[in-house]
Amino acid sequence: MTRSCITSLKEDNEYDIVVIGGGATGLGCAVDAASRGYKTLLLEKGDFACATSSRSTKLIHGGLRYLQQGNVGLVFEALHERGRLAANAPHLFIERPFLVPNYKWWEGPFYGIGLKIYDLLAGRLGLEASRHITKKETLETLPTIHEEELRGATLYYDGQFDDARLALTLALTAQDQGATVINYAEVTHFMKDGKRICGVGWKDTLHGESGEIHAKVVINATGIFSDEICHLDDPTAPNHIAPSQGVHLVLPSEFLPGDTALLIPKTKDGRVIFVVPWHDRIIVGTTDTPKEHPEKEPTASDEEIDFILEQAGAYLSIAPSRDDILSIFTGLRPLVSMKPEAASKKIARDHKIFTSESGLVTIAGGKWTTYRKMALDTIDKAAAIAKLPHIPSPTEMLSLHGYLEKVNPEDTLSVYGSNIGILTEIIEENPQFQERLSQTLPYRFAEVVYACRHEMAHTLEDVLSRRTRALLLNAKEAVESAPAVASVMATELQKDEAWIKNEIDTFTTLARKYLPS
Repeated sequence: MTRSCITSLKEDNEYDIVVIGGGATGLGCAVDAASRGYKTLLLEKGDFACATSSRSTKLIHGGLRYLQQGNVGLVFEALHERGRLAANAPHLFIERPFLVPNYKWWEGPFYGIGLKIYDLLAGRLGLEASRHITKKETLETLPTIHEEELRGATLYYDGQFDDARLALTLALTAQDQGATVINYAEVTHFMKDGKRICGVGWKDTLHGESGEIHAKVVINATGIFSDEICHLDDPTAPNHIAPSQGVHLVLPSEFLPGDTALLIPKTKDGRVIFVVPWHDRIIVGTTDTPKEHPEKEPTASDEEIDFILEQAGAYLSIAPSRDDILSIFTGLRPLVSMKPEAASKKIARDHKIFTSESGLVTIAGGKWTTYRKMALDTIDKAAAIAKLPHIPSPTEMLSLHGYLEKVNPEDTLSVYGSNIGILTEIIEENPQFQERLSQTLPYRFAEVVYACRHEMAHTLEDVLSRRTRALLLNAKEAVESAPAVASVMATELQKDEAWIKNEIDTFTTLARKYLPS
C-alpha cells in the first residue's frame, strides 16, 4: 500500500462512493463498498486511525455495562461481530480471560447469571464458557488482587485486539478489494449540482496538490468530527455528536502479572474499569467525561488520572501511583445524542445514519466491535441514495488482509499475519533492521522500514504511535528512540536532515502529552 495513487486522482476522478474519514467507520465502509464492486475512494485528512480509533481500550466485546443497562440488542449485535472478527482476522484477535472479583455474598450469583446470559447471546460464535472460581483459584490467577474479604471470582472470556493495526489491515483489505485509500488528503469543499452533492474538493496536506473528485454519493465517516463535515455541507446543520473523553493509563505488568484481565464491575461514577494485559504492560481505563468540543489530541485531566489510579488501587494489593505511569492515552468517543443534557455514560453506543438534503450520508456513533455492521448499514443506505445496483455485502465471511490462523499473540510480528515473510526479508537486508528500537520496546527497525514501504507511514508519529505502539507503551522510551527511527525513515522516504530535526521536535512535543505533568 503506497500513496503514489494520489497522482492519478486528477485523471481518474469519477467514483461511485467517496468516503471521508480513515478511522474504524470509514475504513469499514471502504472495505464494504469495494467488496461489493462499487468504485470507492477513501480520503483521510491525517493518518489512518489518528484520532479515536487508535485510542480504545483494545477490546472487542459485547459490553457488559450495556447488558446491565438493558440494551440487549446492542450486546447481541456486538457479540456476533466479535465472533466474525475472530473468524475473519484470527491473526489480530486474542481470546482473553477476565476475572470479576466477588467480595460480597451476592456478587457471585449476580455476575454469574449475567455472564451466562452474555454467553448465550454470543451463540455459536461464543468463546469459552464463563464459570465461578474459588478464592484460592482467584489468587493463583491474579496474585496481586486485593485479598481481604475476597470470596472468589467469575471467570469469563472476551476479545482483545490492536486497534491501529486493525485499522491498517482494513485499509489494506479495502485496497485488495479495489478501493483507493489515501491518508493526508483533506476534503476542502463539496461540489454540488444544484442542491445535491456530486463530488468533493481535496488537498494533499503533505505536498500541496489539490483537485476535485466526482462521486455519485459521499459518506461522512469522520467520527468526532462528523459535525464539522456536516457544516461544510450546510453551515446551519444541527450538531449530533456529544464527545465523551476516555482516558487510559499504561502501567508495568507487575501490577497484574499473567495473561488474565481484571474487570472492576462498578466505580463510584457508575462505569466499569478494565485492567488488561497488553504487550507485557497493562492498560487501565477508562473514564467517561463529557467534552464540549472535539479535539485531535485531547489530554487527560489530573482528576481523571487520579480517578483511575484510585479505582485500580482499591482492587490491587499494591496501589499504582503517578510515578508508575509509562504512558497516558486519551480518546474521544463520537456519541450520538439528541438530548444535549444527557449524561455521556447513559448515551447508547448504537450507531445512527443521517442523510442531509444534499444527499450527504453521515454515519455516527457505534464502536470498534461493530464496525463491520456499521459499514454494511451505511453502504446499503449510500447505494440506495446513489441508485447503484443492489449488491449484498460479502463482508460477513470476508477474510481480512494478512489472514493467518494459529499465530502466537505473544510474538509482536503476529499482527502482520501472512506478511511476516516480507518482514523477514527486510530483517535480512541490514543488521540494524534486526535491532529493537529500545531496550524494552518490542519493535524492530525492520518494522519501521516496512511501515514506510508498505503502510503509508510518512511521519515519525505514524510509526511510533500507530504502525508500532511505542508511544502508548512507554512515552519516554519512544522519545529516546525517535532520532534513530527518524534516521531510518529519512533514508526510506528520501528526506534530509532538516526533516529529521523537525520530526523529532514535533514528536517530542506530542509525547509530552502522554506523560503525567
